[in-house]
Amino acid sequence: MLLAVAHGSRDQAAGTSIRLLLRTVRSLRPELPVRCCFLDLARPSLAEALSQVAGFRPILVPLLLSNGYHQRVDLPAALAAAGLPLPHLAPVLGPHPLLAEALADRLTEAGAPPHAPVVLAGAGSSDPAALADTARMAGLLAARLGRPVTPSHLSAATPTPHQAVADLRAAGHPRIALASYLLSPGFFARRAATTKATWTSAPLGAHPALARLVLHRYDQARAATEALAAA
Repeated sequence: MLLAVAHGSRDQAAGTSIRLLLRTVRSLRPELPVRCCFLDLARPSLAEALSQVAGFRPILVPLLLSNGYHQRVDLPAALAAAGLPLPHLAPVLGPHPLLAEALADRLTEAGAPPHAPVVLAGAGSSDPAALADTARMAGLLAARLGRPVTPSHLSAATPTPHQAVADLRAAGHPRIALASYLLSPGFFARRAATTKATWTSAPLGAHPALARLVLHRYDQARAATEALAAA
């Protein structure tokens, strides 16, 4: 069983987006049971979901784009409380080339031309590991697009997307594309839309590349659990 663990939001559109993503995951692998839960602000909670599927020994796939406190502390603690070994926790989604594929497609959908400079707008964090992951993702997107990508952060760190866009405009780039490095609509997506970028992409949502990545992370963790059982 794949238990997807999303961050959670008060915005109903965010929950709807996550469920659409998991619908795409199920369509790619119909034989795999897929459930969803949330770390905060939405239900079912992680603890509730683990109690409901205890007999299935699920693989937890964090729907998180970078490493941080949740991956290092919250999720391992939840596994331990449920009596599951750490290999039942898959890596976070990012950074990964499949995310670069999805981000590039979202920029194209937004109308951004292939020559425009790009700012990557991540949610932001006070955790250096999360910020480093966003920077690495900017590098992967730059390799995909064949042009520079500036990483930025919507909270807790600089540069903000507003600063990054302003800096590029001051450097002589009047038309700039903003890539929303976010899974779902909500507060951060609305903030990203307020920069002076010419084009702003939608969140990743139920992009097929993202669904493939969820399954890839599941397969990685499943292989680790099977190796542990065989040891």
